[in-house]
Amino acid sequence: MSKYNRVFIIVLDSVGIGEAPDAEKFNDLGADTLGHIAEHMKGLHMPNMAELGLSNIREIQGVQKAANPKAHFTKMQEASNGKDTMTGHWEIMGLHIEQPFQTFPDGFPDELIQELESRTGRKVIGNKPASGTAILDELGQEHMETGALIVYTSADSVLQIAAHENVISIEEQYRICEIARELTLDEKYMVGRVIARPFIGQPGAFERTSNRHDYALKPFGKTVMNTLKDENYDVLAIGKISDIYDGEGVTKSIRTKDNEDGMTKLVESMDMEFNGISFLNLVDFDAKYGHRRDPQGYGEALEAFDKRLPEVLAKLRQDDLLIITADHGNDPVHHGTDHTREYVPLLVHHKGIEVGKELPLRQTFADIGATVADNFNVELPENGKSFLHEIE
Repeated sequence: MSKYNRVFIIVLDSVGIGEAPDAEKFNDLGADTLGHIAEHMKGLHMPNMAELGLSNIREIQGVQKAANPKAHFTKMQEASNGKDTMTGHWEIMGLHIEQPFQTFPDGFPDELIQELESRTGRKVIGNKPASGTAILDELGQEHMETGALIVYTSADSVLQIAAHENVISIEEQYRICEIARELTLDEKYMVGRVIARPFIGQPGAFERTSNRHDYALKPFGKTVMNTLKDENYDVLAIGKISDIYDGEGVTKSIRTKDNEDGMTKLVESMDMEFNGISFLNLVDFDAKYGHRRDPQGYGEALEAFDKRLPEVLAKLRQDDLLIITADHGNDPVHHGTDHTREYVPLLVHHKGIEVGKELPLRQTFADIGATVADNFNVELPENGKSFLHEIE
């Protein structure tokens, strides 16, 4: 018998809470996503996260430390060798990733680009790290005139292909990305995701559409999501979750447009009758603000998330569990545009908590997956230690 019939997991994509002990290995000494954003904002206004106990983990400027936290709280250290979205999420669900995904700060190898051109019948332009909006301003008109594919990457392990929906149909764009995915399965490339980035509009006014589609590698092992699905539990994947796990272990995929829509979809899932997990990723923190080094926008997005929290808390039932965490850092005042190797917050809330307590530091994100598996009495993952008994 499950202790909690429904577990809601919110991943605040990239919301780190200070450099990890091995930050130097990743060139991330001094990284502090939440701390630096709070400093920039001269204090974050997040009263609901404050009540849960965010500043009890570590004091954040403007966020009051709770005398009686509504959640159990601690921070988690990543055990895997990486600091990207897929590594963080896969670890949350019980995996340990030893070989990091490759990034391409100088663009992709010529042999890969030539093979992509040969297989698709279209030339490639770009082939460099770039902002998704800036590269459209730079190359969008040339693409419209020639039909060439705009290929670019970022600080993540991604190969992104942008094309105008009136120049290359969505169907062909997806087929091209499937070809790119097949080509990058080779171990010498180790690309985490291929992403279709359709756009519309005219030069000077291009706009990316919601027809984005991610083609991720399948997880390298069985995750807790797989185990839950195999045991006939529900796994609702909201936002990027289904893409991150390439659909593995997902029973229902729910797409989102942005953080606001993600929170709306989460709240809607709370009205559903299901037995299992509802798993949400809020990507805007990372994609719109972290990588673009925009501490102001990041801070405002955090405050906007906080405003939506009461809706979630109000809909929680007696047998529901809420877990709020992150998958890595992305300090918007740190050098470069890369993710940052940081601790992530862990807040665990249910209706039975009278006063939240500090949990032991978690040595791996996989403790969440172990706890979920423990709760539903299914096979525990190889990695992670359940904290189910610690939150009663």
